[in-house]
Amino acid sequence: MSKTAADVLIETLIEWDVDTVFGLPGDGINGIIEALRTHHDNIRFVQVRHEESAALMACAYAKFTGRLGVCLATSGPGGIHMLNGLYDAKMDGQPVLAITGLQYHDLVHTFTQQDVELDKLYMDVCVYNTRVMSSAHMENAAELACRTAIVRRGVAHITIASDTQDETLGKDYRSPRNVGNHVSNRAANGAACAPMASVQRAAEILNKGKKTCILAGRGALGAARELEAVAEKLAAPVAKALQGKGALSDKSPYATGGVGLLGTTPSQEALEECDTLLIVGSTFPYVEFYPKPDQAHAVQIDLDPQRIGLRYPVETGLVGDAKATLRALLPLLERRKDRSFLEKAQKGVKDWREILAKHGSNDGQPMKPDVPVYELNKLLPDNAIVTTDSGTNTGLCAQHIDIGDGMMFGVSGTLATMACGLPYAIAAAIAYPDRLVISVVGDGGFTMLIGDLATAVKYGLNIKILVIKNNMLGQIKWEQMAFLGNPEFGCDLQPVDFAAVAKGFGAAGFSVSEREQCAPTLRRALDIPGVVVVEALVDPNDPPLLPKIKFEHAKHMAEALARGTTDGGDIARKLLRNTLSELT
Repeated sequence: MSKTAADVLIETLIEWDVDTVFGLPGDGINGIIEALRTHHDNIRFVQVRHEESAALMACAYAKFTGRLGVCLATSGPGGIHMLNGLYDAKMDGQPVLAITGLQYHDLVHTFTQQDVELDKLYMDVCVYNTRVMSSAHMENAAELACRTAIVRRGVAHITIASDTQDETLGKDYRSPRNVGNHVSNRAANGAACAPMASVQRAAEILNKGKKTCILAGRGALGAARELEAVAEKLAAPVAKALQGKGALSDKSPYATGGVGLLGTTPSQEALEECDTLLIVGSTFPYVEFYPKPDQAHAVQIDLDPQRIGLRYPVETGLVGDAKATLRALLPLLERRKDRSFLEKAQKGVKDWREILAKHGSNDGQPMKPDVPVYELNKLLPDNAIVTTDSGTNTGLCAQHIDIGDGMMFGVSGTLATMACGLPYAIAAAIAYPDRLVISVVGDGGFTMLIGDLATAVKYGLNIKILVIKNNMLGQIKWEQMAFLGNPEFGCDLQPVDFAAVAKGFGAAGFSVSEREQCAPTLRRALDIPGVVVVEALVDPNDPPLLPKIKFEHAKHMAEALARGTTDGGDIARKLLRNTLSELT
């Protein structure tokens, strides 16, 4: 039986170790859907309810498995919908292949229905982007797309006209220079470790320091043992960017928690006071939270040379895998005798955890937003996978959820898109069906792609969703007030009964509004097989916990309250209460 262009595409994916494609059928990709059907023993198709979800799932699948994530959408609107999830992959450096359809090849650019030239639309998001012209062209393009996405850690895109998908390889005209079978579906690995001369120079810089701080990001995942060994030698606290939350256990004596507005006081103080900075696999984008540019001598480890020195001026850049490079660095490091910098950070962590416990065990009504996440943290199994959305729920997870050695954590990092929590959870549950997946989301982001609750139920996934329900776009509200001094405007949301909605999708649903209800309800939810939604009704006027309150933030808050913010008196009382509780 002759192969079609679509067959060639799917067989190429299988050769590149792709086992899952996320997408939604449409008439612009009928040929590809048929090829997926006929190859379903070797590759699975996961039907989603929105193409944006498909792209977010592909990105998350790449993050959780290290494999190529693949998403599929039809021509026109389907391909347009995928863009947001593809930018998530681009900005977090994940290998994703997007496949889209086009209208009939001889009607493209003639104002026909759904006539969107998706290869032109995708120009900015892609590291590789092509329109396949024939079945013979597909042999070359599909292989190169997979290869490029993996080695350049970005988005590759193939778009193909609906009739070309069905074009038979045997009947296709092959140009004289296009010799059959000249491509190879094999990838080569780059250099694992930086040159030894650079490693020695880095060791000299780090050994001269007296107060070293390590900033670990996503590139440090899988190098926990080496990271901790370096931290032990240098007596260095390890502050973590959000995507590096799983790089070192939150229970490690060297971990001081997150950085930035979602971070902790001890991490921020370590960055402010260090004289030496080791950046491992991170390009944390908020440069205002780094040491001052002339404060610290810096060394950076990163796979991508373009990222060396991107956020902070470094004296030595080590281009290579974090695990291998840290291993090479370790024997050259001297054990620091003065442990006072680390000990101060460790005391800071103890004090910070006491503050978190006060917030998380507060009995006040309405329920404090910290309470459900604080209680959830106590119930997490050692191999749990936690995903979160973008918003105030992200900060709650960053501060209250302890990611241990056997756990995984996923979030949209640099793009920080809303609606990522549920698709990320679905991808995690499909990749690891024997593990419990918990997604902490806000009511704003969750409603954006709530239709994919049906996807989770359809595939019988073991996902528990905790909705922090404050009927408010909370993060935007506090940004309007604390960053700009403006009263909140346009952030209040129409309330949704998420427990009832969950039941309508065929999932279990619960609602809690008091601290005493949280632990037993969450425990019950975790014990029920399948998809469970727990909505936690929390106080919309309780401000988030910041690692440090800057004078300008306090000034802007006062301005916003004075200018007529709704419930301003209640917010002012809670700001005062929180400040007093952190001082006692």
